[in-house]
Amino acid sequence: MAKKTPRPEPSITQDLSPLRADCPHCGQATWADYTNRRTVATLAGLTRLNIAVRRCHNRDCQAHLRPLRPEAEGRVALPRHEFGLDVVALAGTLRYREHKSVPEIHRDLLGRGLAVSQRSVTNLLDRYDELLAVALADDARLNRLLDEQGKVVLALDGLQPDVGHEVLWVLRDCLSGEILLARSLLSARQQDLAELLGEVRDALAVPVAAVVSDGQRSIRKAVAEALPGVPHQLCHFHYLREAARPIYEADRNAKKRLKKQVRGVRKIERACEVRGDAEAEVILGYCCAVRSALTDDGRPPLDACGLKLHERLTAVSASLGRAAEKGGCPPNSRS
Repeated sequence: MAKKTPRPEPSITQDLSPLRADCPHCGQATWADYTNRRTVATLAGLTRLNIAVRRCHNRDCQAHLRPLRPEAEGRVALPRHEFGLDVVALAGTLRYREHKSVPEIHRDLLGRGLAVSQRSVTNLLDRYDELLAVALADDARLNRLLDEQGKVVLALDGLQPDVGHEVLWVLRDCLSGEILLARSLLSARQQDLAELLGEVRDALAVPVAAVVSDGQRSIRKAVAEALPGVPHQLCHFHYLREAARPIYEADRNAKKRLKKQVRGVRKIERACEVRGDAEAEVILGYCCAVRSALTDDGRPPLDACGLKLHERLTAVSASLGRAAEKGGCPPNSRS
């Protein structure tokens, strides 16, 4: 489908030229034959790249008239792509680290000023997966790094951004921080996970000293099958979460009691939606802040949801108090 709106003019301009002026094959001087113009959407803004292209005119050279593009172009974007590598990296981070869905990533990118469609977000995630696969395929660099440390402490975890979709299983070395294998699976069966562990075990030139994971039963059985005799322990986060479960339950109950005190926010919203004055818009903004606080569950055990809700509601109440002191309407006790 063709675009219905014209693309805005770039706000950033970069002039790129090849680092060397001689031909890498024959050594003779190359000519600056022409300049390409390319527009790339980056997190810094829409960028216009003026790319100086050089060519070798030596007829006996194997690179005769072959375009030599600037090396720095590859640091900005992939060939024939309209979005920069920083946008690709951000989309992958939102997907796999923050477990956001494609519509949520789309809204996040729109909020950053990027003109992007949901289909383009899916393409960005595909490019991220391809780049990750290429990085993991650099066996020479990885083997040199692992040979220096002499062993691997393997971490295994599954990431599922959307319920019902494939799970991205990531196997990472805790000592170096390097990802050893990343693959999407439709299930988390013991046999499938044991095959992943066996694939990593056979590819490594150093022994697996230990395994760290959560307490999922299929993972425990897969580790025992693929890596018999290797120590296997619960990761620190899951261990801390289990230890803090009583505190978590108390915090969750505290959040329930706090939510009861702001149940009247919907009535206030209905009353203000029919009004069009500035005061109603301010009140709706406060209601939106309260709703945002109610839906933010935090990340227990390190980020307690009850304490976080208390802090945000206290900030809203303090802001209402300051507004009342400046001559506004007195704050509603239920909001």
